[in-house]
Amino acid sequence: MYDAAQSDKAILYRMVMPDHLCPFGLKSKDLLRREGYEVEDHPLTTREETDAFMERHGVETTPQTWIGGERIGGYDELRVHFGKDDPDQDTSYRPVIAIFGVAFLMALGLSWFAFGSVLTLRAAEWFIAIAMCFLAVQKLQDVESFSTMFLNYDLLARRWVPYGYLYPYGEALAGILMVAGALIWIAAPVAVFIGAVGAVSVFKAVYVDKRELKCACVGGDSNVPLGFVSLTENVMMLVMGVWMPLRLWMGW
Repeated sequence: MYDAAQSDKAILYRMVMPDHLCPFGLKSKDLLRREGYEVEDHPLTTREETDAFMERHGVETTPQTWIGGERIGGYDELRVHFGKDDPDQDTSYRPVIAIFGVAFLMALGLSWFAFGSVLTLRAAEWFIAIAMCFLAVQKLQDVESFSTMFLNYDLLARRWVPYGYLYPYGEALAGILMVAGALIWIAAPVAVFIGAVGAVSVFKAVYVDKRELKCACVGGDSNVPLGFVSLTENVMMLVMGVWMPLRLWMGW
């Protein structure tokens, strides 16, 4: 780990070729400078020079950094060295925080534009609907990967595999229609159905069967543990599916 008593000089080898400027090399150089190091920069300008360097030092990638005579490694290892990342941390809520945070701010912005106030009932509806759209986009980036992870816990998908492919499209459709406040007679049943099935499936997998799984809520490459986040996603859809037609029927 990082020791303040180490030399303040770092030696960096990185690829700087006419057709390829290594982005991790630039990141390593920037990180070292921000940590107060004087960087002795050694650009590797040809493929032959790079291959010879890797063979000489027994490494498979560049960039490579040395501090105080000790080889730290590439950019990821450098971040761990400075305590920027935890090598034992295999879960991350960052995608979820980003999605709900941006959805919340967008909802407030739309409410401010439409009604001159951020504190409106429509802002709450927009927040959930926009979050549904964002979550659907995450899944739609790689539907195959999402559907595979989804099969680990969804009760309906296990009985009818194509449901795993349809789910993100249904979530996106319901979210878009709810943002517009249009065709609620289509959006509401879709949201209620997928929300109810999803909530039951997650509750059974996590709280009844006590299984430790990754959540497919933000896509197939998610590191988010299955549990509260996915349950919240499905409950939000279920509540919106009930609320939107009720509001229209009551004339609110």
